[in-house]
Amino acid sequence: MSEIPAKATESEDPSEGAGSRPADGLASAVGGALAADGVRSGDAMWQSSPPGSIYDYIKVASFSIGPDGLVDQWSLRAEHLFGIPAGRAVGMDPIEAFIDPRHRERGMRKMTEILDGREWTGVVPFRLPKGVKGECGHEGLAEVYVMPTRTEDGEKAAVCIVVDVRTLRSIETDLAASQAIFSQSPFGFLLIDPDLRVRRVNQRFASIFGGDVDDHRGKGVHDYLQRGEADRVAATLRRVLETGSSITDMHVTGFVPGSDERRHWSVNLYRVHSGSGRPIGIAWLGIDITARRAAAREAAAARRNLALLNEAGARIGNSLDLETTARQLLDVVVPGFCDLATVDLYQGLLVGDETPPGLADGSAELRRVAFASAVSDEPFAGTGVPVAVGAVHHYPFNSPCADALRTARPQTVPGGDGGLVQSTLAVPMVAHDTVVGLVQFARTKGSEPFGDRDRDLAVELAARAAVCIDNARLYRREHERALILQRSLLPPGDPEASGLDIACRYLPGNANTGRPSEVGGDWFDVIELPGHRTALVVGDVMGRGLRAAVAMGELRTAVRTLAQLDLEPAEVLSQLDEIARGLGAPGGVQQATRAARRPREADLSEVYLATCVYAVYDSVTRRCTFANAGHLPPVLVEPGEPALMLDVPPGMPLGVGGEPFEEVEVELPEGALLALYTDGLVESRDHPLDEGLQAFVSALSDPTQPLEDVCDHVLNTLDTHHGEDDIALLMARVQGLPTDSVGDWTLPREPRSVGRAREYARAQLLAWGMEPLVDTTELLVSELVTNALRYGEGEIRLRLLLDRTLVCEVWDSGLVQPRRRRARDTDEGGRGLQLVGLLSAAWGSRRTPRGKTVWFELPLPGGDTSLTDPAEALLSLF
Repeated sequence: MSEIPAKATESEDPSEGAGSRPADGLASAVGGALAADGVRSGDAMWQSSPPGSIYDYIKVASFSIGPDGLVDQWSLRAEHLFGIPAGRAVGMDPIEAFIDPRHRERGMRKMTEILDGREWTGVVPFRLPKGVKGECGHEGLAEVYVMPTRTEDGEKAAVCIVVDVRTLRSIETDLAASQAIFSQSPFGFLLIDPDLRVRRVNQRFASIFGGDVDDHRGKGVHDYLQRGEADRVAATLRRVLETGSSITDMHVTGFVPGSDERRHWSVNLYRVHSGSGRPIGIAWLGIDITARRAAAREAAAARRNLALLNEAGARIGNSLDLETTARQLLDVVVPGFCDLATVDLYQGLLVGDETPPGLADGSAELRRVAFASAVSDEPFAGTGVPVAVGAVHHYPFNSPCADALRTARPQTVPGGDGGLVQSTLAVPMVAHDTVVGLVQFARTKGSEPFGDRDRDLAVELAARAAVCIDNARLYRREHERALILQRSLLPPGDPEASGLDIACRYLPGNANTGRPSEVGGDWFDVIELPGHRTALVVGDVMGRGLRAAVAMGELRTAVRTLAQLDLEPAEVLSQLDEIARGLGAPGGVQQATRAARRPREADLSEVYLATCVYAVYDSVTRRCTFANAGHLPPVLVEPGEPALMLDVPPGMPLGVGGEPFEEVEVELPEGALLALYTDGLVESRDHPLDEGLQAFVSALSDPTQPLEDVCDHVLNTLDTHHGEDDIALLMARVQGLPTDSVGDWTLPREPRSVGRAREYARAQLLAWGMEPLVDTTELLVSELVTNALRYGEGEIRLRLLLDRTLVCEVWDSGLVQPRRRRARDTDEGGRGLQLVGLLSAAWGSRRTPRGKTVWFELPLPGGDTSLTDPAEALLSLF
């Protein structure tokens, strides 16, 4: 309490006051302070106000006036209020010192009345004397309560209690503003005392938690929140009370009475102090953010779904493999969207059927191609019996999955009791109005259940994956067809050739990379020619896909046709060049030739270019003639020598035209190894051509091994796994025809040469042990030598070759090719070549640098082909 001057005693007449009553402001302030402190006016117990009480705010001071009307005592609070020390104030006339000259006369009268023993209360304007607080004439307004007293000598005196009115009115305004803010705030407002008990709440808080505002006084946080959350909040309140640090946007979760909905609040806390700075409690300002949290979750879910769709667009469909595309879908959704997921595709579509049986009712067989789980590696059993990856299964007709496949609409399947799965979304995979499979998304118990937004996202993800899978399926189908076409155009099985041991390999592009391959235009061929000669061909059509495979087939067919005409290698490539130029022209070769003469822009999509190396090997002489059309050089490995690349002039690629091709003839030693190949074997993005050629030559270090082992060694040593281009490899080991398997004679141009030819042939066949062939061979040799004498020129040469078949050749210098014709019944001649065609397995003629050669071929005894009886053949001519 404010101090009272020691000399002051009780008033003799407390009721005196000239009708005046105690000041309303002071009484209400003091009463409010007592009420706030819990003390009633009638209580017998007195309580002292601690520092920081109401008097610190309203500036209450006291002083006493002696019988002479002068100040005789001056309190410390008076010093603070008026700024005048006691030493100066004592002895001052308060009327002269503080009252404006205009009001001094009235003040003197009041002073006289006071000293006469009257009690007085009123509002008095005052001003500070000069030199106080560095100011002059500072005016104020004070509420004064004057109580008459008597001194020890019995003289009349007075005690004055002074309150600064302006300060009091400011406090009243602040209290009114605080009350308005507290009661009218749209947010929950609480005042919590140091014991963490609610001191006061506003109406907003009471309307949320029920009851009147007075019903919440004395409650703690445990009365509103669950235990765990209440302990956390209580600890935070103690920290704020102890440290004075405010808390902003603390999230509190709980329930309100009468509702099971979980609510969320954002709470701001700060410590409240008295005027002297003493902590007196904590202010709690709470905002309900449940709707904001829900909106934030919706926005976060939308952002998450958008990010998931973006990731799906970036990751799904990078491969044209069905299983890889399915796994990419699951990599996107697990665990970001669900905890478990599977992909089932129709078995019929996987094996190439356009429309699998049972598609309409959803009961067709499916194969599980992918499974992913963030919680377990066990097979997924969310909708029935577990199915392992790769297993073929089907869903019962009445099952939700079959219904999803049947209706092409997603179905929600609740999880079973005691299981791991909470719910499953069965979403059909629809591409181009065709259901290609089913994807299942499952969430485990404890996860957020699937909502409408999740359902829409699942449908979108399944649709994107379905389109990619359908594209991969179509690509696989087209690729398989193109690959079948390409393989059908290559030599079937292991080719055989006279005087050569053959081994070959063909690898389509990407065959070793696990990625879907695309056929190319690489090819090789082994063509048997007359006279135990063999044509070896390796070529590469530029480009990839079905177009390149078809062009390759046309060129290979043309090569075989030209080879049967027994043209020289350079001439074969020249004819192929013309054919290649005509592949892209509607009118064929002639149209392409005419168009080439006209200046125009070439349509690159219709230009067919190819490289090719064509070699003809003669097993009798072991000589091989090469011609090259822009292809890589052949590699030759002689026994005991390092491998080397043959210097065959590379001409222009086929389809360019306008340049002749050169030939190179090489004699191959016995046991030598010849390798023809395409650029896919020696060139890739990571390895330049020069490095690949050097590696290929180095890989042929031991040609004595079996050819199959040599091919495998080359493919395993070189980087053939890049998968960027097709690889064709053709290897041949030279095994020349032995000398004792060749009979060669020169005959003069005279009639006796026919008989000699028969004798030479009989003797040679008997020496070889080919007695069953003697009669037929004598007859046919007689016919060919006779024709050479009648229609040929120069000396005649007879040659017999024994290998897998018997070949007889008659050479002369004439250029006129024999032509087979049908003789009339009355003709005496013209049946010789018919007889040759009837008795031989094959016959023909070819040009040579010095004339022509007519030949026929007979199968060896004991083979699959039986000999024709000469008598029956002769009778069939008539």
